Amino acid sequence: MNQAKIPKQRKIIDRKKLSGDIAALVAEHGEKARQPIIDLLRAALDAGRDELAERLAKKPSSGHECSGGQSFLIDQIVRLIHDHVIENVYPPGNRSASERMTVTAVGGYGRAEMAPHSDVDIAFLTPSRRTPWCEQVIEAILYFLWDLGLQVGHSSRTLDEMVKMAKSDLTIRTALLEGRYVWGDRELYEEAGRRFYSEVVNGTEQTFVTEKLQERNERHRRLGNSRYLVEPNVKDGKGGLRDLHTLYWIGKYIHKVRSASELVDVGLFTPQEYRSFRRAEGFMLAVRCHLHIITGRAEDRLTFDMQREIASRMNFADRTGKSAVERFMQFYFIQAKRVGSLTGIFLAHIDEQFAQKRARKGFFAGFTVRPRMLKGYRVYGGKIAAPGDKWFQDDPVRLIEIFQIAESEGLEIHPETMRQADRDSALIKADIQNDPRANALFLDLLAGRNDPEMVLRWMNEAGVFGRFVPDFGKVNSQMQFDMYHHYTVDEHTIRAIGLLNRIEKGELTKDHPRSAKLIHRVNSRRALYVAVLLHDIAKGRGGDHSVLGGDVAEKLCPRFGLDDQETSLVAWLVRQHLLMSATAFKRDLTDPKTIEDFVIEVQSLERLRNLMILTAVDIRAVGPGTWNSWKGQLLGELYDNAQERLRLGHVRHGRKERIAAKKAVVAEELADRSELVDEVGKFFGDAYWIAEPEDVISRNLVQYKVARGLEEQLSIHCEYYAARGATLVSVIAADHPGLFYRIAGGIHLAGGNIIDARIHTTQSGWAVDNFLVQDPSGSPFREERQLGRIKTSISDALANRIELAPQLAKRPLPISRSKAFVVQPRVIFDNRASNRFTVIEVNARDRPALLNRLARELFENQLIVQSAHVTAYGERAADTFYVTDLLGQKITSSERLASVEKALLDAASDRRQAELESV
Repeated sequence: MNQAKIPKQRKIIDRKKLSGDIAALVAEHGEKARQPIIDLLRAALDAGRDELAERLAKKPSSGHECSGGQSFLIDQIVRLIHDHVIENVYPPGNRSASERMTVTAVGGYGRAEMAPHSDVDIAFLTPSRRTPWCEQVIEAILYFLWDLGLQVGHSSRTLDEMVKMAKSDLTIRTALLEGRYVWGDRELYEEAGRRFYSEVVNGTEQTFVTEKLQERNERHRRLGNSRYLVEPNVKDGKGGLRDLHTLYWIGKYIHKVRSASELVDVGLFTPQEYRSFRRAEGFMLAVRCHLHIITGRAEDRLTFDMQREIASRMNFADRTGKSAVERFMQFYFIQAKRVGSLTGIFLAHIDEQFAQKRARKGFFAGFTVRPRMLKGYRVYGGKIAAPGDKWFQDDPVRLIEIFQIAESEGLEIHPETMRQADRDSALIKADIQNDPRANALFLDLLAGRNDPEMVLRWMNEAGVFGRFVPDFGKVNSQMQFDMYHHYTVDEHTIRAIGLLNRIEKGELTKDHPRSAKLIHRVNSRRALYVAVLLHDIAKGRGGDHSVLGGDVAEKLCPRFGLDDQETSLVAWLVRQHLLMSATAFKRDLTDPKTIEDFVIEVQSLERLRNLMILTAVDIRAVGPGTWNSWKGQLLGELYDNAQERLRLGHVRHGRKERIAAKKAVVAEELADRSELVDEVGKFFGDAYWIAEPEDVISRNLVQYKVARGLEEQLSIHCEYYAARGATLVSVIAADHPGLFYRIAGGIHLAGGNIIDARIHTTQSGWAVDNFLVQDPSGSPFREERQLGRIKTSISDALANRIELAPQLAKRPLPISRSKAFVVQPRVIFDNRASNRFTVIEVNARDRPALLNRLARELFENQLIVQSAHVTAYGERAADTFYVTDLLGQKITSSERLASVEKALLDAASDRRQAELESV
């Protein structure tokens, strides 16, 4: 867009010297000089790239210089090849007027913004008639470029063809818009430019803008539609380089600017905005160049493994509570956010310019709509605007007020006013932060009933949010370096507020039926909105962010205007916002002690209601696919059990009454086969009747009856289990040591992930084990072919027809990029979480064989697994086991615990994985 000045150009490539070398090779080898020339140019190309890579290593943020240097290098190569071809390969003799040609750089090459492995996009332009000589020359140039290993995008057109195709194809029109003369006939290039603007561009400006914005929106949708994705695409992602290119294309198409700096001259940017445009562009170009150099290919995805290395290359260092890679990515997202802000301002100005042109034409020429006044603001065209340039300077509280009015009235904020808010946001200091009116306005906005998510995002992009709530400013653009969280902390928080608003309006009742009812029963809806705002406010500070966040809440809530009771509730919710999910996903909800411990912590129905809603929006706001029916079911089960205990002060029915009630429900479900409850159910102990839901019991009783009737030694039943969003796998077999880990291994080999397992043994010595299984993407298996594969794999594993350990080790990690993270295995023993079992929680790198491997170690250590609960958090897994020794007792000996811990840590280690992979 703006060609960077390239220092010491001849250290990159010396065209004059190389031209002489080519002439010498031609003189020496004659017609056989082609290969020596290719070798010469390839060496020059490699040396030039090495020089530019070395310069980038010394100045790791010099994106403009590096990308401009790459373009300069290719320019010289193309010029050398062109001159050699027309002088030595196809000399023209007495050329006719048609035997002319110009070489034009288009695309990123045309902008002089090339990363080391970018495509070389070239347009060969010829006069009105293409001659054999032109075709021969073009073909020869292309073959030289291909032989150098360059990825060449090329076109060859006459001027008439150029005009015709540019009119009908947006991509061609955009490429030509960035055309830059490289070599050849200069007059022909100038003529092409004149015809392009007069015959293609003139009169189509508004259409071009509309089409480019549609193209941009589709690209954003395809790549996740957020500039805060934690693995962004530097080139095509939202807030990336392509968004900056789009601004430049639109500005150039409408105003005929030749460089991005001229966007200031035509009033689309202020000088300060252009500097931030240039700064964001330079940083992203540098990141893209590093990506290409590290991978040795055209790679634009800033994946986790690349983030760590580029952070190091760009000299980011660790700080207290924040790693180098998190600081690097925070800076990246700040630039991406700035691109978004600039885009909004730029496009709104363009829209306004078009509107002014429309107003000067037609029947309503000269007629202007008079704005209405609203609390001192001008409102017109669905936008609210400050009435003057010093409006916010006269009263900085208005910086909060305008966003609150926009939310309550359903208005957009005028781009010029957004620009003013951005400029004047620094006026928000301690006096404004503590102003009662300003805090009341902010609370009204936060808990707004229209669209607080959208307006808070505007407020954030204008820099006002972080100034007014400095603690929120600290997590602005902050990523979490893991594979679980999809968005930065600020974006996650704003999305969670939006989800809370949608639940309150009844838009998500199908996915969150309990929360949709409970939100209308909480005592203080504003306290709940504040809790959602603050739940992750202390991330990146070092220490437990929940505990530190509770301290922040105690400081901020009174400032916002919450009373003591509301403040106490918010602080508790922030400190305990992970309690409900940890209990539901990592503990056995059929164990009365689980509910008892949870209720002791929660203490009141009001806390429980708020915590349920906060947990739901927190999980869902993590990213697409994070919330599913399985998690909803577990949280709902925990809520219902805890509510009953809190409401009545005890569980409504004792053990015998609960079992009798379940048997009655199962008998009703079985209908004409209800006799199975007594006939088969007598073999199942009380623990089974308490642990399993009624619909699973019904299936198990029928399966057991059929299996025993056929005298089957192994019965496997698989079906899609809609109630839990998973596949239910029930295995009935003669009980023997190691059965559980072998079944788990068979399921893993079939491509399944076990998310829950319950292990039972009947009084007649038969094992009845129920597994809930999903595929690696978190979806259930449904097709008969898939279910058949699971059955076959379990059968093979139990019959020892396959060696589990080496086969499982060869399966790839669920997400191969998880190797970019350091995950230290950890084992936690808890003898207080259950009255009957020792609870063992293992945190380790997620891999398909993990559950199998851990279960085998428990078997080798002579422990009996009663139930297993599996939760994945991106690259990490948390597997929880309820176990006893062979006598049915808890594990209490410190020596025994240490031995089990050592075995489990070894089983979960990367070293063991590497050993098994090498077998």
